Amino acid sequence: MAPILSPSTESLRAAGRFGLGAAPLGNLFQEIDDAEATAIVDGVWDSGIRVFDTAPHYGLGLSERRLGAALARRPRDEFVLSTKVGRLLEPDPSGAGRLDDEGFVVEATTRRRWDFSADGARRSLESSLERLGMDRVDIVHLHDPEGRVDEAIDGALPALVALRDAGVISAVGVGSKDPATLTRIIETDMVDVAMVAGRYTLLEQPAAADVLPAALAHGVAVIAVGVYNSGLLATPHPDPAAPYEYGTAPEAVYRRAVRLADACAARGVPLPVAALHFPLRHPAVVNVTVGLGKASHVAQTAGYMNEPPTEDFWRGLAEEGLVPEGER
Repeated sequence: MAPILSPSTESLRAAGRFGLGAAPLGNLFQEIDDAEATAIVDGVWDSGIRVFDTAPHYGLGLSERRLGAALARRPRDEFVLSTKVGRLLEPDPSGAGRLDDEGFVVEATTRRRWDFSADGARRSLESSLERLGMDRVDIVHLHDPEGRVDEAIDGALPALVALRDAGVISAVGVGSKDPATLTRIIETDMVDVAMVAGRYTLLEQPAAADVLPAALAHGVAVIAVGVYNSGLLATPHPDPAAPYEYGTAPEAVYRRAVRLADACAARGVPLPVAALHFPLRHPAVVNVTVGLGKASHVAQTAGYMNEPPTEDFWRGLAEEGLVPEGER
């Protein structure tokens, strides 16, 4: 049974089952230029994508600037745009000539400062709108509040609710890789959307025990991100050197990925196709958002999005004990 969503998240469902995660536009792990960033956004737009997610954290604001510039000529009412709060960006002249140390290939002349206060959330959103060149965003997520949950619940979250109630934003969300954090914040009844990072994937489903049932119970729409488990499931044949949780996959995890790949291939479905579509089998999940770092990858990924596996395929994987039984 699908969740009964609030009016503030119906636009997310209407915008489509897939979205673009814009962390790569902030030079995540590799440097791209402005033209490549624009080509990625143009390509996914032409493929039908209308959901776009970014954050100040991504490239110290570079992702927001590039995404906003690429979307500037698009009709604003035709796409759903989200950003995040929790990390304020501040000038750091001492970082000149040094690269950011959080995975983004950008000069570290700006630093992040954790801030989940009410004022911090409002200041963060104001700065994001300036970088985006937009007068509004649709969804604002608490970004990685694990470890700072009390501050977020007492400060940033009520501030975002007030902005939603005033019509400044359409929906309030939370994004995290920690199931306990996601569940606790969903159960406040103050969020409309939960972005589940790498915790409900073809490879592993820890969010199924608590996050997804809570989302259904509280009418919260789930966006699944990190569905390739940082890269391990991004190719038809998993590479043992591929990133997993921003490191290397343990042997048991790698062996499971290979089993999944072999089972998918035996049924004529590439592993990345299964990885993209698996989360959407759960009734709480309304969207899968993925990052793309090269314009040349857009057409292939769009093709994957348009090739949902059959129920017979999923039944076969379930019979092998590789995925849970379908819930639709």
